[in-house]
Amino acid sequence: MSLLIPIAVFVGVACLVGGVAFMLRGRSEELVEDRLAQLTGSRIPNAAKEGLLNQGVLSQPLDATQGFLAEFFARFRNLSLLFEQADTNLTPARFLAISGGLGFAGMAVSVFANFHPGVIPVMGIMTAMLPLMWLIFRRRRRLRKFAKQLPDALELIARALRAGHSLASGFHLVAEEMSDPIGSEFNRAFEEQNLGIQLDEALNGMCERVPNLDLKFFATSVILQRQTGGDLAEILDKIGELIRERFKIWGQVQALTGEGRLSGIVLLALPPALFLAVYKLNPDYVMVLFTDPMGKQMLAGGVVMQILGALVIRKIVNIRV
Repeated sequence: MSLLIPIAVFVGVACLVGGVAFMLRGRSEELVEDRLAQLTGSRIPNAAKEGLLNQGVLSQPLDATQGFLAEFFARFRNLSLLFEQADTNLTPARFLAISGGLGFAGMAVSVFANFHPGVIPVMGIMTAMLPLMWLIFRRRRRLRKFAKQLPDALELIARALRAGHSLASGFHLVAEEMSDPIGSEFNRAFEEQNLGIQLDEALNGMCERVPNLDLKFFATSVILQRQTGGDLAEILDKIGELIRERFKIWGQVQALTGEGRLSGIVLLALPPALFLAVYKLNPDYVMVLFTDPMGKQMLAGGVVMQILGALVIRKIVNIRV
């Protein structure tokens, strides 16, 4: 009976991995067909039929953001974009294979360690989520570094414009003088423009790869300046100064909310740590939570309260600047 639960979980995880891989495979084949259609000119791509190619930077609000759960599931569905934002060479099939292997390994270790059958699926899910957590952490670190480099890049482009260079030359200068990730992103936009893609589409693609509000300000200012005219160098200087002031205010907010964030970490980590300690000292004492009906209800209530507490604390300390 104890082996039925890990076997059932393994079959479910395998079916989930296979289904997601099948969906991603179908999407990749559609992208290949669209690329071939663009090269041969035989038909209109599916993306153009849906009107996706006509959605520029100006058609979306600058401060358009998603909720935490919506953003989380959007990242999981669009794994290719997540890999690109995290700057990794993983493919969706390899990523799902690693996640499934880690989940099965976590359940196997739990079985060999004689854990309770109710803990085995939890260990499998937790170990299977490790690659996704690593990708999100890597993506967040890369986007944070990009945001710190953006003011210097804008000032570099502004100086290039004042020296008489074109905007494309300013992009090329940023690509040569600055390190990744901002150097590679501006270099990609520069190469796309050299290959015949309009600057508006290149900036729109960079904003999709790098979801940064300040970058959207930059892209919008460039597009408006090309349509209406104006001193773009002065606009870029003001945007760079605005970004620096925002970072200064953000640092003050982080200092003021540090106590709340630390309290949230302690309060959220204390119940699992206490559970593991008591389970190590007296397993029969905590197994009542899994065997007794009232214990199961209390355990479910505790998990729900932990999740609600995490969301409330995150809402309190997460102040947008």
